Amino acid sequence: MPPIIAMNPAARANLHLIDHPLVQHKLTLMRDRDASTNSFRQLLNEISSLMAYEVCRDMTLQDVQIQTPLETMTGKHIDGKKLVFVSILRAGNGILDGVLSVVPSARVGHIGLYRDPKTLQAVEYYFKMPKNMEERDIVIVDPMLATGGTLIDSIDYVFERGATEVTCVCLLGAPEGLAAVEAHV
Repeated sequence: MPPIIAMNPAARANLHLIDHPLVQHKLTLMRDRDASTNSFRQLLNEISSLMAYEVCRDMTLQDVQIQTPLETMTGKHIDGKKLVFVSILRAGNGILDGVLSVVPSARVGHIGLYRDPKTLQAVEYYFKMPKNMEERDIVIVDPMLATGGTLIDSIDYVFERGATEVTCVCLLGAPEGLAAVEAHV
């Protein structure tokens, strides 16, 4: 399995493996069978914070004039759309605290899905998003990409409701799941 992934399905096969030594170290500690529940949660929070830096790496900036204690200067603000972190319930909630610690002003959305045991089709039981999704940068967070089915359905749901760009962040990704998502988008 690739260690950490962040991908933007809207950009068609734009896959980025986050292989920073700190992330790799923390992921190894987290995956140790002797890791306590508290340690696991703390490491997930820390890794999620590091992944948030990667998610925000390509955000455009605009120049703004501010007044410092000494003089006026030109600084940088994130330009454009408002950021929304979307958790695929419930597993994605473990990533939310970490990403929100880096971008506390981001909005939060939730998608609740389960698989019908007979048809294996996704059934939506909860969907809550901020308004004006077409004006927002959507980041879906889910710790594990296994077959890709839930992530694909989640991507489809947010596009159907007006999103124009979606980035997906997963802690671990199976090659089959990556291939399924890339083939879908």
